[in-house]
Amino acid sequence: MSEPLDRPGAEPTDVTTFWTRVRGRVQKDPFARLGVVVGPGGSAAVAPPSFSFGATREQADEQLGLVLSGTKTATSSALVEYRAGSEDEHPLPRVGDLAIVLDGGGEPRAVIRTTAVEVTTLGLVDGVHVRAEGESGSSLAAWQRDHAALWGKSVAEADDWPVVLERFARVYPATQSVDG
Repeated sequence: MSEPLDRPGAEPTDVTTFWTRVRGRVQKDPFARLGVVVGPGGSAAVAPPSFSFGATREQADEQLGLVLSGTKTATSSALVEYRAGSEDEHPLPRVGDLAIVLDGGGEPRAVIRTTAVEVTTLGLVDGVHVRAEGESGSSLAAWQRDHAALWGKSVAEADDWPVVLERFARVYPATQSVDG
């Protein structure tokens, strides 16, 4: 049986230390590197959100491996998770957003940048997106069934279920290694 993933993840100092070490390598702002000399600005000093893919330690490590190898370049969420009043309420991702990806132990291991966001329905998700999520061995029908079940719906109920599709690029580490 899989061990549940402890949320919210790493201790804040671990994420903050990681962000301090890598932020100059991943920010588009040409002045971001000046922080080394003059001190970081407010937005540069605050680490982006951090999370793990998956619900267990094993899933988090497996999904992180797919991100690090370049196989996983997309994810999906139910739109309701972003709506006001939901337990996990948070803003929709935006192109250019950065996020820190944690391993199953809550350690920060990678930084990703959102490259595209689309709100659609589960029934309109295509095989291209499924493969970008790293689900190369899964059929579109199986992916839709698994995600419908994740959100407590049958496939028939979930066909019109609003979902957020997010594409991203790994920006740290810049290579496939996991050193940092």
